[in-house]
Amino acid sequence: MSLSVPPSRATRWDPFRELDDLYDRMSHLWESARTAPPEQWVPLADVEETDDAYVIDVELPGVAESDVTIEVNGREVTVTGELKERERKGILRRRTRRVGEFEYSVTLPGDIDPENVDARMHNGVLTITVPKSQRSIPRKISVSSS
Repeated sequence: MSLSVPPSRATRWDPFRELDDLYDRMSHLWESARTAPPEQWVPLADVEETDDAYVIDVELPGVAESDVTIEVNGREVTVTGELKERERKGILRRRTRRVGEFEYSVTLPGDIDPENVDARMHNGVLTITVPKSQRSIPRKISVSSS
């Protein structure tokens, strides 16, 4: 006696269909996690030290200058703000960009001059120039013969 499946109920194994099903399930899981209440995120940044200043470049594409706050406390520089969700006319099928509140903080290694900090936004990059205090700028001392 052999067991056979009627032709109407028999299906061929299709590995690509299984991959598509897996992709759909993972997308659904990812979207449900992404629609949870927004949490703060940390933007990408570089910190460069020159002879007379620290230069901090923070990537903030799509963030308005009015939505950014910079605070200096001791040697710590903190950038906070919000990337606001834009109004959409269609259905959002996939999201990989972050929105919501962000915070980036760095403690600089030397003394700074907080009164002369400069910040500029250009092409989605916030550049903060934090001058070193006169005490922390290295000086070269020439040696003379006696």
